[in-house]
Amino acid sequence: MDCKKLEDLRTKYPADKPDASHHPEFRKAVETIFAGTDRRPKPYEGVASFLGAPLRPYAGERQDLGGLEVALVGVPLDLGVTNRPGARFGPRAVRGVERIGPYHHVHRLLPLSAVKAADIGDVPFRSRYSLAESIEDIEVLFAKLAAAGVTPLAVGGDHSITFPILKALGAARPVGLVHIDAHCDTGGPFEGAKFHHGGPFRNAVLAGVLDPERTIQIGIRGGAEYLWEFSYVSGMTVIHADELARMGIPAAIEKVRAVVGDGPTYISFDIDSLDPAFAPGTGTPEVGGLATREALELLRGCAGLHVIGADVVEVAPQYDATTNTAQAAAQMLFELLAVVALVRSRCA
Repeated sequence: MDCKKLEDLRTKYPADKPDASHHPEFRKAVETIFAGTDRRPKPYEGVASFLGAPLRPYAGERQDLGGLEVALVGVPLDLGVTNRPGARFGPRAVRGVERIGPYHHVHRLLPLSAVKAADIGDVPFRSRYSLAESIEDIEVLFAKLAAAGVTPLAVGGDHSITFPILKALGAARPVGLVHIDAHCDTGGPFEGAKFHHGGPFRNAVLAGVLDPERTIQIGIRGGAEYLWEFSYVSGMTVIHADELARMGIPAAIEKVRAVVGDGPTYISFDIDSLDPAFAPGTGTPEVGGLATREALELLRGCAGLHVIGADVVEVAPQYDATTNTAQAAAQMLFELLAVVALVRSRCA
């Protein structure tokens, strides 16, 4: 190595200054983490929260939510599952994942510094037994978030939780949807129930809060195809997993942007969209799914859309021996936070 270059590097990066940085973007991250010291937070200490966001469990009780721009909310409910239960433990598992962020190298920002965000705890359910009452409880909290101008990021819970969220966010006008999943979840009622996790988007269209022509469903596969007639009849765009493999992620992103346009859009990410090799901890696994890298690319491709809320659902940690599923879910949540931070910072 050139001696002059070595001496310049030693001067520029002294051994006793771990926060030495001359890159403007990197320096902001370094200063955020080290805060003028030689120490950074231990990922295994303290009370766990989504993505390490500030914990404000009582913010939902305030009318203005303490000036928050983004609220991360746990929705521990799995009364709507049709196969394996356990997604009620999803929020706790995702909170327990450490070392996500803080810097997003693709979007080149620190999402938790770009917006005022906090983990406001879980939806306060009245009953652990009544799915109908729980659906009402979800809508009440998310309507409050919407009224305060706060963008919600929810962690489920099974996919039945998305219907009341859409009711709250789409009350004034139907919203568009980017839905990444193994299943279309547009099935009809059966066995006396319509709020199961196989039908939230049918319910949302019929309630007038979701625009089917601005809805795109990606990654669909498995033996339940016969249940998704409503998707096709209503005008939703469906991209099956095998079609996605042929067309490629860039083309799929172009299709997403063409379908949802520039109107208000919600993103719903079901962890079973991933192949069970990447995410075994879920209630209805389907082989032949997305790789985590493909899912990340899809979500990153949503940057610039008018995203008004999002969720990550169906993490069932008791089937997740390696914690891979919760890890993937936390990363997808970080991607969604980054997309929302871009929207909020652009509109500020």
